[in-house]
Amino acid sequence: MIIVKEPSKRSKLIKNKFFEWILYILCYSLVLIIISFLFKSLYVSKEFYGMYAILASIIIYILNQTIKPVLFYVTLPITAVTMGLFYPLINVLILYITSFILGDKFQVTGIIIPFFIAILISFLNIIMDGIIIKPIMRSTKNNE
Repeated sequence: MIIVKEPSKRSKLIKNKFFEWILYILCYSLVLIIISFLFKSLYVSKEFYGMYAILASIIIYILNQTIKPVLFYVTLPITAVTMGLFYPLINVLILYITSFILGDKFQVTGIIIPFFIAILISFLNIIMDGIIIKPIMRSTKNNE
């Protein structure tokens, strides 16, 4: 008699979340590569087949989960007074911190252009999330 244990719902949820995270990181790195081709103010090293874009995506993800909420609450009065125009500057700061961590493999230069780059990155992430990530995650849930 062979007993096959079916995976629990919790392990399926963990696998789905991990797959969604990997998909998010890959899409975010694709967005960074696209933006680096469009603007000279953002440079992502093309060595090792885009590995630095993936590494930058992971660092940005970690910073968005840890430092960004603190910065958001600290700068909430300024963001409210400027009617939300200060919020992309938090994203620019996250890009500069990533640039500091990765050194010459990921560089952000200027102040005005990175502001628009941060807005474009956010816009492209919304599009990637709607077109790629959510449909794939829905199809994996339907196949279970």
